[in-house]
Amino acid sequence: MAELPPGGSPQPGEGVPGPPSGCARLRAVEPVLLLATLALGVQTPLLTQYLWTRLANGTQGGSGGCANGSGAGTPAGQQDVEAVVAHWSLYINLAGFFVGLFSVTLFGPWSDSVGRRPVLILPALGMALQAAAYLLVMYLQLPVGYLLLGRILSGLSGDYNLILAGCFAYVADVSDKRSRTLRVAILEACLGLAGMAASIIGGQWRKAEGYLAPFWLVFAASLCAALYAAFCLRESVSQRQRGRLFTFRHYLAVYRLYVDPGRGSAWKKLALYSLAFFLVVTVHFGTQDILILYELSSPLCWGSDLIGYGSAARYLTYLTSLTGLWLLQRCMADTWVAEMGLLSNVLGLGVIALAATTPLMFTGYGLLFFSMAATPVIRSKLSKLVNENEQGALFAAVACTEGLCSLVATGVFNSLFPASLHFMKGFPFLFGVIVLLVPAAILGWIEIRDSKPEYSHFEDLPSPVQEVAD
Repeated sequence: MAELPPGGSPQPGEGVPGPPSGCARLRAVEPVLLLATLALGVQTPLLTQYLWTRLANGTQGGSGGCANGSGAGTPAGQQDVEAVVAHWSLYINLAGFFVGLFSVTLFGPWSDSVGRRPVLILPALGMALQAAAYLLVMYLQLPVGYLLLGRILSGLSGDYNLILAGCFAYVADVSDKRSRTLRVAILEACLGLAGMAASIIGGQWRKAEGYLAPFWLVFAASLCAALYAAFCLRESVSQRQRGRLFTFRHYLAVYRLYVDPGRGSAWKKLALYSLAFFLVVTVHFGTQDILILYELSSPLCWGSDLIGYGSAARYLTYLTSLTGLWLLQRCMADTWVAEMGLLSNVLGLGVIALAATTPLMFTGYGLLFFSMAATPVIRSKLSKLVNENEQGALFAAVACTEGLCSLVATGVFNSLFPASLHFMKGFPFLFGVIVLLVPAAILGWIEIRDSKPEYSHFEDLPSPVQEVAD
């Protein structure tokens, strides 16, 4: 393995693109995540609303919305719109998942050899292509099926999940084990900061200008993320070598994380933490997918501005969770901080499930103030279980888990939502509360089991009487 020159940038011809010699290189990966999350935060709720607007014209319900003179005239027509939009959301997510599953596990381990910057540039460009495809559909009024093309283009380049994997692997490269949980939490707080801004901007901008202008922002933010990673970001992998991209070895690197016999009992913790992460993120994605539909329809009947404020309140939980984690780390173990985060999630979703008024809905959002504390703790614990040269493979596996979470969440919650409209509209949120009890039990069991040796070793010491007798 050849060592690179100071600064971590390869020389021309070594296979990994470097920034121009006159560009100041930074070790801050946060702008990449901020810009990519801004793009995703603007795009996701507006795409759901765009589908609502377009698809409602093809149902018996009229133009969608609530029965207030501008929407569906009957509850049955409104439910038809909700069901069609939920199903199209499922199709679009499926298209991205099956393509992204192979690209993320290919690019992630590859970054352990060639560096993190390439796996940040490619998916950002893919997101820009996806936004361009969406703009063509809107400008030309093409059938909504063409939205799948943009989703596939983004999936081929790794999509947003690869950006997450690259950013978290970058942080693992530049942090020690003691500070890693807080560093990961800071990175996740960037998700909330960008998402909160995106929600407010997207909702208000769509109300004033329609869909086209906000999606131009999505395109510009994605392109800026790619340019920053290409020209301004310093590489975090200090020793790199030329690595083949299209090789089965990258998939084996992810597979070996969980089956390598040399890890001892660590593979069990990897599996259990991965399961806990899967369940927590599945509930998060699933409830987020249906929140827009839940707020658009009766009895809430929110418009774009209230939807934007609601999304901003949801993203604000990233910042409040970071603050709480920083304070609570001083007096308790990371696992118990995560348990408190799960409790906050349970309480918030329980209130939202019963919310029939705007104040009660925002009360539910308020109770979610600490709900994002669990995921940075789990990411950090996973990162500490593998070697430094396996961070890319690990976070590629985590990214695939997140992609699977998106698929399962969309399939379960987007199918459960229309099916439960006739007996309890908020039932999917109660279902999420029940699911969260499982990761809470897993995290608690591992923490209690790991803490036992600290005390049980005293039981093996001989008593003073035995020492005298000996």
